[in-house]
Amino acid sequence: MDFFVFASEQWPLVCLLVALIYALAITERIKAGKPASAHQATLLINSEGAKVIDVRDRAEYTAGHIVDAIHIPHGEMENRIGELAPYKDKVLILADKMGQHAGPVGRQLKKAGYTVRRLEGGMSEWSNQKLPLVKG
Repeated sequence: MDFFVFASEQWPLVCLLVALIYALAITERIKAGKPASAHQATLLINSEGAKVIDVRDRAEYTAGHIVDAIHIPHGEMENRIGELAPYKDKVLILADKMGQHAGPVGRQLKKAGYTVRRLEGGMSEWSNQKLPLVKG
């Protein structure tokens, strides 16, 4: 009850706090790479030669992945980041199951100097849109 009294009396401070939290959330999302819809990812792959980095575990990757995707599980990225050196000049599109691991991996890659985009909705959204998958 005291919170509501405080909020009604100090509404400028409460508004400022909400705005700062929102700004922080947006900044953190951008640090991990801008999101790219499945359509935007397809355009980047076809027109700019972007590379898809699949950060899911082996079983999920084997069940179905984007054509020519490079598989590096999110837990191994720190040790295997050197494998991506040939693609330093390309856009890397991070694909995970539903978007939960692309953020931390995106921050790692951006810190290492890569251009990163995150597949919006992950592979779940890609599958929902009936886009092609390769098994194996």
